[in-house]
Amino acid sequence: MPELPEVETTRLGLIPLVNQTVANVVIRNGSLRWPIPQSLPELLHGQTLRALTRRAKYILAHFDQGVLLLHLGMSGRICLLAQDEPPQKHDHFDICFTSGQVLRLRDPRRFGAVLWAGQHPEQHMLLKVLGPEPLSEAFTGQYLHQQMRTRSAAIKITIMDSHLVVGVGNIYASESLFRARIHPEKPAKALTLVECERLTAEIKHTLTDALAAGGSSLRDFFGADGNPGYFQQQYFVYARANDKGGEPCRVCNAPIKMIRQGQRSTFYCGCCQV
Repeated sequence: MPELPEVETTRLGLIPLVNQTVANVVIRNGSLRWPIPQSLPELLHGQTLRALTRRAKYILAHFDQGVLLLHLGMSGRICLLAQDEPPQKHDHFDICFTSGQVLRLRDPRRFGAVLWAGQHPEQHMLLKVLGPEPLSEAFTGQYLHQQMRTRSAAIKITIMDSHLVVGVGNIYASESLFRARIHPEKPAKALTLVECERLTAEIKHTLTDALAAGGSSLRDFFGADGNPGYFQQQYFVYARANDKGGEPCRVCNAPIKMIRQGQRSTFYCGCCQV
């Protein structure tokens, strides 16, 4: 699933569309996780795209009369294409601009979203319940420690809760915990303030490094320009183990281990993370 760095990389790739005017909207298959509003072609026609921002894993397209929410789901891509690019099997939604460029949602599993949030997107049901952005000043060790005091779940599961902090998905949770030298199964409430400060710092560092690398080259992820990310070349633990054993830790040479947490694979070093 595309995570925060992949979504941000996609947003940046769409920036050339800002200040362009919508010529028409094409809905080929509106049956996504939530149905695409059938009123969008009429609503967006003639509107100018004023800005593109991000909240968690949502891209917010700010038009004259309101905001369109875009989500990549499990395997979706938002592509920036020429208008004469023929649609493929899983190309469900286009915004065609008068410049001849097209914003196209390609989503084989149809878990993505295209939703109208109006003029107050912060009040939308999908956004108003979200925690702070991990790269913001609001996400501090003090905040994390305060939130952890009553949580008995494992720290890996806890930091992936978007009500606590957004955008720390499976890959970057494993990588951040390794960098912070914290075992993924440690109960959240057992973390000290010092550990929380270290963890928040490493979450910020990990996400910043992933953004600089253009995200990870996930099986289904490519940026809006069609190029993959390269952060996977820097993984310390993620995907470096399987049922048959693990690759050596880049720090201590012990084999990387893999366990299942919350139906997701977790990767860690049993020597570096205690």
